[in-house]
Amino acid sequence: MFRLIFLCCLTIGLAHAAPASGDADDLEARVNSSLVVTEISHISQRVGNQASELVLNAMGFLGVPYKRGGTGITGFDCSGFVRAMFESTLGLVLPHNAKEQAAVTQTIDKDELQPGDLVFFNTLRRAFSHVGIYVGEGRFIHSPRAGGEVRIENMSDSYWRKRFNGARRVNPSTLANPTNSALR
Repeated sequence: MFRLIFLCCLTIGLAHAAPASGDADDLEARVNSSLVVTEISHISQRVGNQASELVLNAMGFLGVPYKRGGTGITGFDCSGFVRAMFESTLGLVLPHNAKEQAAVTQTIDKDELQPGDLVFFNTLRRAFSHVGIYVGEGRFIHSPRAGGEVRIENMSDSYWRKRFNGARRVNPSTLANPTNSALR
């Protein structure tokens, strides 16, 4: 799915930038662009507009470097990346700590994962020490570690499979609760 979304954005950009020469290659590119746009439209309807926007926004930051404590374009840590994506896309403010993000979100089964849900991992020998955003098809986007950059990984890879801690869904009504001490 994430490749399709990326290809759609790339194709749309190229289609708009290409001259309207009318040659066969140009026509083929426009047809392919139209098919990709149609497919992305179907995907968007399946996963919901907000989740699609969240995932598309997150993919726009692929390649941004890891930065401990980072919450912006100059760099993100894992929870800072998740926090920034939810705040900039949906206006929802999550804590800037993976364990606290787990605490203010709803537990779901792994088989219930949908794009936009959070996935947690034990990477520092403690529960909920790493977080990413599920993008679909068993993959998630995250800011991995010092020296790394925002990227997409497969949850079935041995490293991530062994360290999987759980899946959570963001519930806006929980975040809006002013008595939630984790958000103060």
